[in-house]
Amino acid sequence: MRSALRNSLLGLLILAPVAALAGQPATEDATRRALQDAERAQAGQLAARKDADKRSARAAAEAQRLTADRIAAAAKLRQAEAATQAAAIRMDALAASKREAQAHLDACAKAMEPLLPLIERLSLYPTATLLAVPAPPEQTLRGLLVLRGLSHQLEQEARALRQDQATLDAATRALEAEAPKLAAAEAAQAAEAANLDRQIAEAQARRRQAETQAGDAAKHAAEEAAHADSLRSVLAELEAERKAAEARAREAAAKAEREKRLADAAVARRKEAALAHPTGGGTIGQSAHAAGQLVAPVIGVVVRGWGDETDAGPATGVSYHAPPSARVVSPCGGRVVFANQFRSYGLLLIVDCGGDYHVVLAGFDRLDVRVGQTVEAGEPVGVMPAWEPGTAGTRPSLYVELRHDGQPVNPAPWLKANS
Repeated sequence: MRSALRNSLLGLLILAPVAALAGQPATEDATRRALQDAERAQAGQLAARKDADKRSARAAAEAQRLTADRIAAAAKLRQAEAATQAAAIRMDALAASKREAQAHLDACAKAMEPLLPLIERLSLYPTATLLAVPAPPEQTLRGLLVLRGLSHQLEQEARALRQDQATLDAATRALEAEAPKLAAAEAAQAAEAANLDRQIAEAQARRRQAETQAGDAAKHAAEEAAHADSLRSVLAELEAERKAAEARAREAAAKAEREKRLADAAVARRKEAALAHPTGGGTIGQSAHAAGQLVAPVIGVVVRGWGDETDAGPATGVSYHAPPSARVVSPCGGRVVFANQFRSYGLLLIVDCGGDYHVVLAGFDRLDVRVGQTVEAGEPVGVMPAWEPGTAGTRPSLYVELRHDGQPVNPAPWLKANS
């Protein structure tokens, strides 16, 4: 009995390793298959990420090319606008001369109006007029001397009237001759503007298709900022929202890295970088100095400079008069942080230029950019109102401010001269 038990135990000890060895290949195969599946999945993810990166790079290159095309089209349009501006200035000067001549002519005619009955009677009945009232010879002689002096004065007045009429006629002819030149300049400007508008419409269509959640958040922030009490508080709210969004992106990136979600982490890091540093050519560095590095936003003349007296005190920006329907371009590269109506400013545009600098533009008839959009220096952002050269009245103006840390600084040294 004891011998049989011993033999059974020996048998079990011998069979146990054999059974273990028999099950080992199956386990190794399953592990190997799982590892291969994981490697294939990782390779697929890597390939998909590379493909997405390639598509993103192609899209970015195409967007860059289209932006460059818009900047070139805007520069070409500026040449047409310069011709319109010159014709409009000539028309305004001629119209002012005509109005001045007409006013002088009307004033002279009004001054002579009480004398017209006497002049008419003297011309028809000179002797009867002098003898109509019996008087001593010396009074009659005095009357003749007075009439002689009056005749001389009337002759001078008539000569001045003829000269004023000639000036008025010359100004009228010059205006008539200048009108076709203005019409041709405006037609050339309209043709270039239509070409640029087509490019902007295509860009806006692509932008709507690719609008992201970050863009929606920025738009919401801008809409909230539109209710602010002042321009400074608008900038403060926009900056606070930008920093909050940057912090959220940083937290999302850190969480994704902890959870080994590398693709999500990369997306969050890119979003954080974009919020921290506006992209685009022409952004302002943190240590930048005023050296004409900003593009003049519009073709035109400065009609109010920095520090000029206004009803609200010294001006904190500059104002331009531009040709009718002139195109406005971004003075710097950066990100659009506000594009909406704002109190008495009307349509207001704010571009974050980097380095804690913001450009503020107001006076638009139309805006062609949206909140969250990245713009290059010289890229078209909107259109000025139309007006009729040669007519009296207030000209529309573009107001431009440059702010650093929310405080206005003189933009004149930063702006390049009009090309």
